[in-house]
Amino acid sequence: MRKFKTLIILTLGILFLFMGGSKVQAAATRTVVDNTGKKVKIPKKVKRVADLWHANNPIFLMLGGENQLVATTQLIHDNALLTDLYPEVKKQAVPFNGDSFQLEELIKQKPDVVISSDDAQIETIKKANIPAVNSMFQDFTGLKKTVTLTGDIIGGKADKKAKAYNKQLDSDIKKVKSKVSKSKTRPSVLHIVSKADLTKVDGKKTIVDQWINIAGGKNAIKTKGNMIEISAEEIIKANPNIIIVGGTTSKNALKLLKKDSRFSSLKAVKNKKVYGNPTGIFALDRYSAEEDLQIWWAAKLFHPKQMKDVNLKNKFRSFYVKYFDHKFTDKELEKILSGEVIK
Repeated sequence: MRKFKTLIILTLGILFLFMGGSKVQAAATRTVVDNTGKKVKIPKKVKRVADLWHANNPIFLMLGGENQLVATTQLIHDNALLTDLYPEVKKQAVPFNGDSFQLEELIKQKPDVVISSDDAQIETIKKANIPAVNSMFQDFTGLKKTVTLTGDIIGGKADKKAKAYNKQLDSDIKKVKSKVSKSKTRPSVLHIVSKADLTKVDGKKTIVDQWINIAGGKNAIKTKGNMIEISAEEIIKANPNIIIVGGTTSKNALKLLKKDSRFSSLKAVKNKKVYGNPTGIFALDRYSAEEDLQIWWAAKLFHPKQMKDVNLKNKFRSFYVKYFDHKFTDKELEKILSGEVIK
């Protein structure tokens, strides 16, 4: 009987320890929901993060995650302006160069969480027992989800800054829409992805299409899709009022289209309504924390009369001070606004 009682006591003790341990383990983790709707368990306090999506890195840094970053991408590692503002980034590992992914290099960094935009990459990482979230987005609603998710991962004051950013984005979208609504016309706008291929453009149902509409324009391309290949004939037929080219200056964009016999007779080229899309800490036109600035820049471009009271330099300057703790000079802001990359 004594042995039986001892056995019960031991069993209860083991159960108590097990249940107590489970509670400790449960308390040490928390759950976040990524942009695909998947629930992902991550440590309660995240100390080490690998951010393997180029565009998410500026969002991560904007929200105060510099000291938690342990791995990044080659594009971010080589971004001179970003690494000048956030020097710790230059010291971090680069397991992803945009094409190939080195899992072994990632594992060496012992991340608590990995942020990615690629489902296949995420599945590979999860098989290595590392929590991974997908932060990819294609519209402004998705951008806000990404900012919230990133702030949740970082923790601390990041959540408050994420809420402030999303609130300002909503407010600025309303303000821009209100201003341009007073115009009777909506120019047709062609957005070319980059100078590398003048027939790779952004169509309907994209974040580019969304900001064109918010800023009071209409997409010259009716085909749906992000960074799609179309024919030169389609561009000629669309004959846009305004052409915007990513990743180059306004001067070079106009020169490039003038030299191309296919496009030199386009309305926008003849009227010199060709512009390089601004590039700040990241390109403003897609997936960017600076998307809030893109809508102001585009609206001023499309509707200068309705936006005459908006000083873009001041707008850009205050944004960078508020969210990136950096004050650009007038000369630097002029470079950003003309599409020139600051190095």
